[in-house]
Amino acid sequence: MTRSKCVLAAVMVLVPLAWPALGAVDRPKPKVRAITGFITIDAKSYPQQIEEAVKFLSQVRESVKNAGYDVAGIRISTQPFPDYTSGLSRADALKLLRGIGDLAAKLQFAPNIGPAMSKDTDGTGPVDLLTEILSTPGNGLNANIVTAGDDGIHWNSVRQAARIIKTVGERSPHGQGNFNFAAIAMLKPYGPFYPGAWHPGGGPRSFAIGLEAANVVMDVFAHEHDPRTAGKALTDALAVHARAVEAAAMKAAAGSGWAYAGIDPTPAPGGQVSIGAAIEAFTGAPFGSPGTETASGIITRAVKAVPVKQTGYSGLMIPVLEDALLTRRWTEGTYGLDSILAYSAVCAGGVDTVPLAGDTSEDAIARIVGDVATLAFKWNKPLAARLLPSPGKKAGDLTEFSGALANAVIQPLIGSPRR
Repeated sequence: MTRSKCVLAAVMVLVPLAWPALGAVDRPKPKVRAITGFITIDAKSYPQQIEEAVKFLSQVRESVKNAGYDVAGIRISTQPFPDYTSGLSRADALKLLRGIGDLAAKLQFAPNIGPAMSKDTDGTGPVDLLTEILSTPGNGLNANIVTAGDDGIHWNSVRQAARIIKTVGERSPHGQGNFNFAAIAMLKPYGPFYPGAWHPGGGPRSFAIGLEAANVVMDVFAHEHDPRTAGKALTDALAVHARAVEAAAMKAAAGSGWAYAGIDPTPAPGGQVSIGAAIEAFTGAPFGSPGTETASGIITRAVKAVPVKQTGYSGLMIPVLEDALLTRRWTEGTYGLDSILAYSAVCAGGVDTVPLAGDTSEDAIARIVGDVATLAFKWNKPLAARLLPSPGKKAGDLTEFSGALANAVIQPLIGSPRR
């Protein structure tokens, strides 16, 4: 063997061993899924307030892009909408909320109007308002309802969330209006991901950042299969990008009067950028097989160890219909609702974009939402329920969603009779 061939062979042997030390330029980069601003608006001057927010968030976006990262978009979350629709007639409240949606389309941001209920003692009038908004396609408004907090599980809110999900599933085309709604439990303010993003209002204008980094997890897990070392390797890989994005964001915010709330390093997936595929690379088996729980725990611990200011879920998301591999495995039946709840015990995110039969009862939906709230409160971890009843469809049928949602075969709920 010639000297040059010997050197080449040595390099080929050494490169895998040196993989964790390679710089960010040598590894896949995550996308920035969201740059989310949190502002307190009023009914009279909200257009100007929103325009100012868009201007600032666009500057942050440019700074992050200049640092070498693609940005999916900017988002703006208001304080809970009952705060600024209180005292308005139903018609005027709907006009105001739809005005926010129209402004979002014009200025190209994704809007979130916050919780219909933040406390369990809140009135339920805003629930009716939100149900009508979510049932009407085209306004793009996101919203949520808080089902558990430091004060305990909000059982009245659990019931109201189920009422929203059931009604919107019946009234919106193919039930897709529920894509923009989440029942959130133990999720602190200022998380960037939708539809759970919220803040209580007041205080300085703030912003947070969310990553789409399932490709980074895939890259690490393609090389690391040892549970003793995979977490550290993943933390190191995510940290390179989270630090770079954070530095760019803080540079843009310097002297602006905006407060940086943090970054959510949760490796959100999207389409072919699959967290399910990354977990399969680690376990060597289909998602849902033994070992999936282990991989979920490793990812969450790795995310929480990333040395940046963190906000939001900071764990693992398993969105059934937003991840191509997860969608396929759901149809194949390798995992189900109980599986996701089990994984949620060691991760974050909760029960996300789960397709349900159109005739799923409001009581059954409430039990699912209650299970998520119970799990979140027990372990003091942020979880959400985003459920998608598909009108006219039953277990065994294929859903008919569009846009960001893929389609899968609806699986029967555990405990329901098999036909």
